[in-house]
Amino acid sequence: MAGHHTTVLVEDPPEAVPRTAPAFALLGAVQVCLIFTLAVIAVPLPRIGREFALGRADLILLSAAYGLTFAGLLLFGGRVADRWGGRRALTAGLLLFGAASALAPAAPDHTVLLAARFAQGAGAALVAPAALAVLRTVFPEPAAYGRAMAAWGGLSVLGATAGNLLSGVVSALWSWRLALALPLAVAALALALAPRLLPPTAPGAGRALDLPGALLATGGLLGAGHGLVMTDAYAWTAPQVLVPLGAGVALLAGFVAVERRAPDPLLPPGFLHVQRRAAGLAAVALTAAGTATVFVVLSLHLQQVRDWSPLPTSAAFVPFAVALIAAGRIAGPLIGRYGAARVTGAGLGTGAVGLALLAATGLDPGIPYGYGLLPGLVLLPAGAALSFAGAAVLAMESVAPADVGLAGGVMNTAMEFGPTVLFAALLTVGGDPSTLFVTAVLFAALAVHHLSARITRTI
Repeated sequence: MAGHHTTVLVEDPPEAVPRTAPAFALLGAVQVCLIFTLAVIAVPLPRIGREFALGRADLILLSAAYGLTFAGLLLFGGRVADRWGGRRALTAGLLLFGAASALAPAAPDHTVLLAARFAQGAGAALVAPAALAVLRTVFPEPAAYGRAMAAWGGLSVLGATAGNLLSGVVSALWSWRLALALPLAVAALALALAPRLLPPTAPGAGRALDLPGALLATGGLLGAGHGLVMTDAYAWTAPQVLVPLGAGVALLAGFVAVERRAPDPLLPPGFLHVQRRAAGLAAVALTAAGTATVFVVLSLHLQQVRDWSPLPTSAAFVPFAVALIAAGRIAGPLIGRYGAARVTGAGLGTGAVGLALLAATGLDPGIPYGYGLLPGLVLLPAGAALSFAGAAVLAMESVAPADVGLAGGVMNTAMEFGPTVLFAALLTVGGDPSTLFVTAVLFAALAVHHLSARITRTI
């Protein structure tokens, strides 16, 4: 039965906690920081645009630059982590991420800031899967590792929430440059503590890096992602959209063809054929897209329609953060009792209700915040926390130790690239209430799938 199967995954031996807790705290802080860095530019973006005299297309590219290289290089970063060993790859990625994080707040112009954001994403693409590879070494027993993954699942949306909250506060009280400097402090701390807290990880013997596949996957994801991002400023038929999107699709098709013949492919064809894993990755992508959509829609609504300043706009998401943390704390025990798939389905269903409430009442400026926005801003993050926790367990279960970096890269790709694809598609459905309502329907449909017998049963 699924309950027995997942209970084994999430029990953690008491004697392991003192030894593993500091390592998990460090790795978790790094993961939160990576997603924080993705979101940190959202609220101060209008101020950056005024300072550098940027047009809409430049602002969109600046906002998306970090996520494009992050998503585009994750598969390769996962294989590098498997080849080099997790801690070595983590150190290399943190060095690049930290150097770029030092350049971003000191950028004298838009070009330097854009280059720094691209470089931050490249470093993050190496750090994220390497952190999961190290985590597998920290928790070698399946029970402890399952519980760690249940907790890990909620870290990304926590990072996104923290990015929106802190960037608004710091930018309003001090400067957007100080907000962009926060990731540097985390990178420096992680580099200093990693040798003391993290165990060494053995490199993968005899594993090739599949450079042709890496180049095709990276180029394809970057091109397709860039084209989809540009749909916010241009029509789908505009060259600014069609050229990068077409090139990206062609490169991804080439990637699929190359991977079928490669002796050691970057993404083994059968890796995504495990039904529970594929369902978990779909939940990761949709939950990330849903929360990202709400952040964008509500941030613009509060500032442009209700005429709120950045500081109260950030404060409006405080209940979101509280509900997220509270639900995250109970996710592990719930997975142990009911199974990862059922908890994921329940989380998606709860999130669907929250999104529907936001679509129905949250965007009406005549309805007070406490009646209109607050219920949805509590239910959505509670559901997202459960969904992420359960989906992370599903996405990483039954993965061989030699492929943990790959699995981490695939999961983070779903988390980063999924919102780009889905958000671009959702923008075409109409106004903001329609966008949130369609997202709620998608949440509900995937919730039903996760609660079906095919997914909840033990593999």
